[in-house]
Amino acid sequence: MREFAFELALCAHLEGGEGPGGDALLSRQLGAHVHGRRVVDVLAVDPGPEFAERAAITPERIPTAAVEADVGPGRARYWKDAFDCHPERAERAKDLAVERGFFEAERRGGRTYVRQVARYPDWFGSLVAIENKPDLGRPGDLEMQLRTDVSLGLVDEVVLATASHVTRAHLNRIPDEVGVWRFDPETGEREVIRDATPLAVDDPGVEVVESYPGRTDVRVVGSEEKQRARRRLAERAYGKGWRTFDYPACAQCSPDDDGLPQCAWKGRSVRASDECGTSCAGYEESEAVAVDTDSLRAERSPWEPEPAGRKRQQSGLDRFG
Repeated sequence: MREFAFELALCAHLEGGEGPGGDALLSRQLGAHVHGRRVVDVLAVDPGPEFAERAAITPERIPTAAVEADVGPGRARYWKDAFDCHPERAERAKDLAVERGFFEAERRGGRTYVRQVARYPDWFGSLVAIENKPDLGRPGDLEMQLRTDVSLGLVDEVVLATASHVTRAHLNRIPDEVGVWRFDPETGEREVIRDATPLAVDDPGVEVVESYPGRTDVRVVGSEEKQRARRRLAERAYGKGWRTFDYPACAQCSPDDDGLPQCAWKGRSVRASDECGTSCAGYEESEAVAVDTDSLRAERSPWEPEPAGRKRQQSGLDRFG
């Protein structure tokens, strides 16, 4: 079982079903680090008490610099005075925030002033990171990756998903805090071998920054820094989703009901960039199939593709209509 096909099957199983993906937003291949280079396979973001307020703003990611800027929903501020970061990053964040409906802008005396259309809400609850390793016989850097996730504590829970039979020896090689699932992508059956232990996301963590033979460089990450990183991670998941793959331009590809790029010749989901094209013996040139992945995501998760937005109306203008 290739990891790509396994990952897509697991996401399709979790989305709208039981478990951490039931009412959550799922996303794939996200940077879950602060100073290091860790990428998690799947992230499940549980909606928090103010999720509806977040969904009403924009279906896209709100730039971190815009969220952290000294801009509120009250009096508009000159945008250059509101950011504490590199000017180019600040300008890009300002432009994206306006484009995506988080800021509204107005011109005064040749300057651009901005304010939030609504207060940035406390919109997400727990974050669950899922590391996919369908074949435990080829673990790679699995143990180090999971130990990094646990020691940093950026997410609330960490889970290992596999198609392999899980032995006591396997469990002994990974941190006790990591939950373990055995998942069959053919049948969609998921067995919880071990529950995950909640991590101390409010406490400082230790992040592996670099690893060399005989030496590992680590860095302590403070609580406030972790909270900012969690918000950034959740925002990226909200804007990205998990159906981020391309569909092959091949007659053998026929997406299934979950939108997965199924290849009839290979009998499984395929990654267009790695497995499709003239080098494949089953390749039949064709137009890539158009799939409305936004509609699928909206139907099966709480993500809102076309929110009404929170843009203000200038008070009093209706009196002169």
